[in-house]
Amino acid sequence: MRALNFRAFSFSLSSNLNCGRFDVQRFKPQFSTSKTHFVKLTFDDSQILDCLSQQRLGEARGLLDEMPKRSFQDRVVCWTSLLSRFSQNGFIDEARTLFEIMPERNVVTYNAMLSGYVKCGRLSDACRFFQAMPERNVVSWTSLLCGLANAGRIDEAREVFNVMPERNVVSWNSMAVGLIRSGQLEEARQVFDEMPVKSQVSWNVMIAGYTEHGRMDEARVLFDGMEDPNVVTWTSMVAGYCRAGNVQEGYYLFWKMSDRNVVSWTAMIAGFAWNGFYKEALWLFLEMKTNHELEPNGESFISLIYACAGIGFPRVAMQLHAQLIINCWDYNDYDGRVCKSLIHMYSMLGIMDFAWYIFLRNSKNYCIQSCNSIINGYIRIGELEKAQSLFDAVPVRDKISWTSMINGYFNVGQVAKASYLFNNMPDIDAVAWTVMISGHVQNELFAEAAYLFSEMRAKGVSPLNSTFSVLIGAAGAMAYLDQGRQFHCLLMKTQFEFDLFHQNSLISMYAKCGAIGDAYGIFSKMTFRDLVSWNSMIMGFSHHGLASEALEVFEAMLTSGTCPNSVTFLGILSACSHTGLHNQGWELFDSMSNMFAISPQLEHCVCMINLLGRAGKVEEAEEFILKLPFEPDRSIWGALLGVCGFGKINMGVARRAAKRLLELDPLNVPAHVVLCNLHASIGQHAEERLLRKEMELKRVRKVPGCSWILLKGEPYVFFSGDRIHPLAEEILSLLFGIKDKLH
Repeated sequence: MRALNFRAFSFSLSSNLNCGRFDVQRFKPQFSTSKTHFVKLTFDDSQILDCLSQQRLGEARGLLDEMPKRSFQDRVVCWTSLLSRFSQNGFIDEARTLFEIMPERNVVTYNAMLSGYVKCGRLSDACRFFQAMPERNVVSWTSLLCGLANAGRIDEAREVFNVMPERNVVSWNSMAVGLIRSGQLEEARQVFDEMPVKSQVSWNVMIAGYTEHGRMDEARVLFDGMEDPNVVTWTSMVAGYCRAGNVQEGYYLFWKMSDRNVVSWTAMIAGFAWNGFYKEALWLFLEMKTNHELEPNGESFISLIYACAGIGFPRVAMQLHAQLIINCWDYNDYDGRVCKSLIHMYSMLGIMDFAWYIFLRNSKNYCIQSCNSIINGYIRIGELEKAQSLFDAVPVRDKISWTSMINGYFNVGQVAKASYLFNNMPDIDAVAWTVMISGHVQNELFAEAAYLFSEMRAKGVSPLNSTFSVLIGAAGAMAYLDQGRQFHCLLMKTQFEFDLFHQNSLISMYAKCGAIGDAYGIFSKMTFRDLVSWNSMIMGFSHHGLASEALEVFEAMLTSGTCPNSVTFLGILSACSHTGLHNQGWELFDSMSNMFAISPQLEHCVCMINLLGRAGKVEEAEEFILKLPFEPDRSIWGALLGVCGFGKINMGVARRAAKRLLELDPLNVPAHVVLCNLHASIGQHAEERLLRKEMELKRVRKVPGCSWILLKGEPYVFFSGDRIHPLAEEILSLLFGIKDKLH
């Protein structure tokens, strides 16, 4: 009955489906892109193919007749099989010619010809052929449906699906796959729910659709409701969780799998690699090779290559490359992905000779991503001229190419060249603007960065989250509180809600600008805090000498279950140092290695020296230095010399510290100045004069102190003893006038 309705509807595929020539590149299951789809032709097959290609149809018909005598049914099967072999090898026109000269055909023959057109991506021919078929069955309809769905012509596929006189499970699955590929998951779920019979493939299709679009909660509901999930189902879930960043859950499901194949292992290895767990990816690969005796595939190696690039071990990377050569994966790299990943790996590691060799060897298969990897590799090792040469030579540049070069010039302080490239960039996006702003901030050109930000907004480009973070960080570094507040207000107007990165940047900015109350106000309202949040608040309190508040935040951090790191202890030890909490400082220092397995670094030792010196225990500080497990450098001896002026002056320790410091750095200015001041403070003026004369002979001069203030958007910089400012006399008279009144 439905078939009759279909004819009455006069549904014309050739007109309604707009059957123009189909773009082969968009059609994924193309046999022409993979050698694995070719079917071997016999000698007789080749002879017939030759006759058909040269239109020697009589001779071809004769060869068909010379085939071993069979029954009528067997002959049709034999000819249909030959037609399928031709189409699978890409000889679709010869297959059609064979179809035309066949004396007898059945519905299977028609379906084979239709399938050939569909698999070749010739949908216009497939539509016309389908329209002319004297008889169609569910296979015919499903074949055309698959072709349209795979080509992304989902509306036409849905139209075919709706008028199908009969559907099987393949038809339902094909419709669901097409809808998923077009991003219509709700419609795909409706098709899935309406299926009269669901196969294992049906469940896998729908689960994979959810996982590929990051909808893991819905995928998990289906997964938990599936009676007998197979290895494909489990692998889809593992890959989905890893793609969503939930590697822990993906790994949990991976180890729950009763049956794992190389695809499952590769999915988990890739999950580790893409989420930055490079060591775990390598360990899992070794586990697969040694304990499970599975041979890796091309995808396994690609993931491992990216893991080696991330972990930064050149020897491991070269060993992996050797394995690729042994397994011939570098020669069987049909799509160029192995080559591209190797170029990326060697560029990340700075081994540019190898990267360049692989790039040149595959220069015929030009890839902009590989060019960008090479450019970034040269920039990373400081060879900007080579990066510029490649940038100028490549036929196509994308936004990454331009921004990489701009960032490279900023990194070496060549602001003019970076600005020149930016001004000549054909399509400037938010990323390029952010790189420009960040580059000017990096080179301490804050006013220019703020102007660029205004230009960016004037041109209608919406700032990125990272744009605000850069500007807020710069305001904190320069102690420009008013500018920082303006960026904060703008952020509140343009962003629906702050992300964690913004909140951390604001805490740091307000703390550095002296507005510690505002910093704590943001911190206290945070619904989630990471390690950076806690450290920013602890460091803020520490810099303001609020040791008790810093210790309270540290205790709250431990209570929340967040583990401190070396930065945490640097902040908390500094706080103890500023307020003379000698005993508590020692306890915290000891707990670093004893409780948290954190090895004290140079900065922590300097904090302890300051702590002991401020508590008047200069000799104990010297003993602490002599017991260090590493050779003290100039920062250690400089810290000891600096604390000799606190409380009762210990000239013996000061002379020994100065002697060791000047042995390491004979022209160290602060050492000479501190020693001079120490001599003067205890009345040893002869020694002070001798030391100052020595400084003159060495041409050691103290760099004058500097301070600045931002007034009406313009910074005013003042040096010690500086009278260059046009209002210097008025400023000094005002200051001395205030001083006189106070006295």
